Amino acid sequence: MPDYHDDLRLAHVLADAADATTMERFKALDLKVETKPDMTPVSEADKAAEELIRGQLQRARPRDAILGEEYGIEGTGPRRWVVDPIDGTKNYVRGVPVWATLISLMEAGEGGYQPVVGVVSAPALGRRWWAAKGAGAYTGRSLTSATRLHVSKVERIQDASFAYSSLTGWEAQGRLDGFMDLTRAVWRTRGYGDFWPYMMVAEGSVDICAEPELSLWDMAAPAIVVQEAGGSFTGLDGQDGPHSGNAAASNGLLHRELLGYLNQRY
Repeated sequence: MPDYHDDLRLAHVLADAADATTMERFKALDLKVETKPDMTPVSEADKAAEELIRGQLQRARPRDAILGEEYGIEGTGPRRWVVDPIDGTKNYVRGVPVWATLISLMEAGEGGYQPVVGVVSAPALGRRWWAAKGAGAYTGRSLTSATRLHVSKVERIQDASFAYSSLTGWEAQGRLDGFMDLTRAVWRTRGYGDFWPYMMVAEGSVDICAEPELSLWDMAAPAIVVQEAGGSFTGLDGQDGPHSGNAAASNGLLHRELLGYLNQRY
């Protein structure tokens, strides 16, 4: 199996640089925010962080392609870095500390591009999570100061903690009734939002989570962290990985039931 240690170390360096840029403008009274064509906000910090990451990648990995939320795809080849400079921009612009920079390296394979390295850095929470293919998932302050992650061992849906981002999207897809049935079946529900539920699945504090509409840059890094922690990360269609336009993550033991509820149609 390939050794991705150097790529993982680079991803941490990129995350360190992005953290410094995003934290400098977090809660700034003069923060500039625009509305994109899809009606989602983008701040000057989103753009600055992605530009910084792209610049460092072009110097450190000039042969690799880069896909980012703000500036699209650049380059071709079997290796592709996928970047969401600020996942949770709406939180960021309102001063809510639940946001993160997501950095993933994907490699081409038989099933298309799949994540092999992922870093999720949430500096306002003082948290970072990461994983590399075949090397496990971890959380901590650095590569040398880390705790290995493991998903929970909860086996019954009625004992499960379910996290989600919002109700938006479930009704539009005709899945709201199944979603609501799931919330009634589980032990506990919380709308933590964005990247955070996936990281809590990876560390075993939440058992299942799902979102109805996502982009690749939202999912690539969380997917490998969950999988390397022993969990399952699929689309609502059950396809492994971050390519379905939506996501369901679990400790693996509850995944079939999770998908069953969310695919109910009335």
